[in-house]
Amino acid sequence: MQTLAIVGASLAGISAARAARAQGFAGRLILIGDEPHRPYDRPPLSKDFLAGKIRPEDLSLESPGEGGGPDPLQVEWLLGSAARSLDAASLTVTLDNGTDIKADGVVIATGASARTLPELAGLANVFTLRSLDDAQDLAAELVPGTRLVIIGAGFIGAEVASTARALGAEVTVVCSGTVPLSRPLGTEMAATLAALYGINGVELICDVAVDSYYSGEGVVSGLRLANGRYVPADVVLVAIGAVPNTAWLASSGLELGDGVLCDPMGRTNVPGLVAVGDCAAWLDEESGKHRRVEHWSGAVERPALAVAALLEPGTACQPLNVPYFWSDQYNVRIQFAGDARDADRVEIEAGDPAAHSFLAVYYRGARPVAVLGANQPRLFTKWRRQLNAARAATAAAAQPVPAASASFA
Repeated sequence: MQTLAIVGASLAGISAARAARAQGFAGRLILIGDEPHRPYDRPPLSKDFLAGKIRPEDLSLESPGEGGGPDPLQVEWLLGSAARSLDAASLTVTLDNGTDIKADGVVIATGASARTLPELAGLANVFTLRSLDDAQDLAAELVPGTRLVIIGAGFIGAEVASTARALGAEVTVVCSGTVPLSRPLGTEMAATLAALYGINGVELICDVAVDSYYSGEGVVSGLRLANGRYVPADVVLVAIGAVPNTAWLASSGLELGDGVLCDPMGRTNVPGLVAVGDCAAWLDEESGKHRRVEHWSGAVERPALAVAALLEPGTACQPLNVPYFWSDQYNVRIQFAGDARDADRVEIEAGDPAAHSFLAVYYRGARPVAVLGANQPRLFTKWRRQLNAARAATAAAAQPVPAASASFA
């Protein structure tokens, strides 16, 4: 392999570039990004950056020496041009400026885009939050007294609500589900953490849909809920999840679903092509289903496996760590590892949920399958390590026993 192209210049993309060099790839390494910015960290966008505590340069993902001056990664940067199409047969990426990039291997790391509401398109006070530019635009609106309405109560919605309230905004969150974060955390623990909204002066309206919007002169002035209630708004944030950036691959021949469908190492159905990050749906061998993992830890850990599979096609599948994410809301560090969908019960192992400082372990039968910590970093880290060790042991036990050699027959 002489040329490796990485399409996507965010965390998963730069992680793939680092992995390629660390694994001995000495050829031409091209990193393509649709934004003009060098790789930057996205989790702080809804927290410290939105609050004005850090600057854009503080978000850089590049280590000293990887940016300006001598570049140990020896990367060719092609920024500000999005990938328009992929010819999988020739491994050629065509950019929207007409440039063709032919490679011997391609890492697809194009991430995901915020879901939007078509009825609000083009209105000046309606925002999404996915990029640095999004965060800069929204930050200018969050002044004391501003009536911010957030549609959606996932991690982005919850974190922006916390940040905006601390900045003095009046915040209302509209959630179509019965309780925020019930899918990743389970209903019981999600309900416990949902109390943080009211305690901190944020109005949380659950189990209701938006019926209509009121707009005029290019802005939204309020919205009507399905229960008849009117909610006034100066600023609206749409935080209803994200969709994988795979439209450019529609005619490529790659198998697509909710993302690029991959095996447990990130390999696609086309040799020489792997996918990582938010756009990739890796096969989960335990469930037999393809799943996208939209978390920071996955974008750091998984590219190394995918690059190994690309550089050495015969590489055997390696066990992944259990999925892990964290969120900072209302001065509470929430950490979760595992999969709540595998559990049949939850036990509080330490602390007090009413005080929002506790550790909960999710069990399936007698086996722990997930752990949730709220302001319990040490104890959480211990349990997370145990879950990872258990997964590795299970994977090792499932490996076939090598046949005896002739000398030991």
